Amino acid sequence: MGKNILGFVFAALLAALAMPMLGGGAARAGGAEVTSGEFATFASGIGRGYDISGRAHMVRRPSGSTKVIVHLEGLAPNTSYPSHVHLLPCGQSDAGGHFKQNPGGASSPPNEIWPGFTTNPAGNGNARVEVNYIANAGAVSVVVHDTDGAKIACADLQ
Repeated sequence: MGKNILGFVFAALLAALAMPMLGGGAARAGGAEVTSGEFATFASGIGRGYDISGRAHMVRRPSGSTKVIVHLEGLAPNTSYPSHVHLLPCGQSDAGGHFKQNPGGASSPPNEIWPGFTTNPAGNGNARVEVNYIANAGAVSVVVHDTDGAKIACADLQ
């Protein structure tokens, strides 16, 4: 499948999840709360030659789990990228630090949500990760880091 077809299929699937949304705020789909946002390249990413786009979605399920789904384009081909849910909006202190369900707890999953991924030969990446708790209100953005840890892109979960 081509890049455009995969992007369309991914967008259609995620739109179906968010269909009940009317107006602003989080969508409710089957009792789940769905928040999402578009990725934008941070200045540090632009300085490295990236032009990143894509979407991030968080689905908080009443059954007691949280799923994060990301789709990105415009990255280096065949490269593994770390990404994490962060505490602040993208425009505030570059999204701050990593979200932790239990502040002061472990700096790793499952206390943190890490939807890392490896890009395909075209520089596109997809990830899906699920944790066994409903992420609290501190989970507000998804940040993609370069291979050296620099923050290169962010999506606000609104």
